[in-house]
Amino acid sequence: MTVSKKKILFTVTTDLTYDQRMQRICNSLACNGFDVLLIGRKKAASIPLSPAAYKQKRLKCWFNKGKLFYIEYSFRLFFLLLRLPTNYISSVDLDTLLPCLLVSKLRSKKCIFDAHEYFTEVPEVVNRPTIKRIWTFLSNTLIPKVDLAYTVSQSLQELFTQQYEIKFHLIRNISVRKPFVATHSNSHILLYQGALNEGRGIEALLVAIKDIDDVVLWLAGEGDLSKQLRAMATELQINHKVKFLGYVLPQELNILTSKATIGINLLENTGLSYYYSLANKTFDYIHAGIPAIHVKFPEYEHLNAQYKIATLVTDLSPSTLQAAIQQLINDKAYYMELRNNCLAAAKVLNWEQEEQRLLELYEQL
Repeated sequence: MTVSKKKILFTVTTDLTYDQRMQRICNSLACNGFDVLLIGRKKAASIPLSPAAYKQKRLKCWFNKGKLFYIEYSFRLFFLLLRLPTNYISSVDLDTLLPCLLVSKLRSKKCIFDAHEYFTEVPEVVNRPTIKRIWTFLSNTLIPKVDLAYTVSQSLQELFTQQYEIKFHLIRNISVRKPFVATHSNSHILLYQGALNEGRGIEALLVAIKDIDDVVLWLAGEGDLSKQLRAMATELQINHKVKFLGYVLPQELNILTSKATIGINLLENTGLSYYYSLANKTFDYIHAGIPAIHVKFPEYEHLNAQYKIATLVTDLSPSTLQAAIQQLINDKAYYMELRNNCLAAAKVLNWEQEEQRLLELYEQL
């Protein structure tokens, strides 16, 4: 007798091409006996999807931002989920949870919640009282009703477990282990990968590098501040020091990261989502053997206490960032100590290890 695979529908509002966390999760489950469909968003600039071990589908909307986008996407997702065969429905972040939970109840399916961030505490929400109240009401109403929940950092795991009175599990956003490739460059390359959005410390970084010789900043990503940052680089007369790479495919990003000298992750304390974050770029830098500069938030402080893989800064003033960059550039012994620690940490902190926890959770459903 043939046993059919358990079907899982994953739902996100992102463009699937650049969502590395979901690519890892879906690939792991698809390669271990699950029938996986990842549903995301199709934008005007979306490129064709790459082949994968799991199925993919993108929804095209008339509206692309704001409350009209969320309303339209929720309606489209609701009716799609009603008709797709599945055993489980997984909502990735709060912005897809309402249609997922409603359909799971209507169809008597189990609902899974994957919290990539503290949604009601992201900068785009936390500073808008009315919007924050709406999302807070939805989170308090919906999250306690899911059948399985997990998140990306221990701080968020503990906070969510207490706040929503259900058990949250920990599945960190860790990179797949890659072979280390040593590279050389005439300039010291600082690499920031991620959205060019508010609260990422990029403006202070541009000021900081103005007076540092032989430094080039690579910005891999786009976002709300893309135009503003390009204008700022021109105003500071540092266009020759800043390279805007735009959106970069994950496989290309791995190559770029291996060429960098220092990784950058400078979040501002604009909400608890950033404060308790543990970004995927943290592990990308570790796996590439690149010492990084992180802000001294709990998860980065805890990680650095264990492995000593980065320089931590307590503020984002240009002078503080200059000092951190120059220490990594000028103190060769310190730099090599951090690099060797990164390579040792990569043997422990990798998706091959984290994947086992993910599979255990889904196999228990």
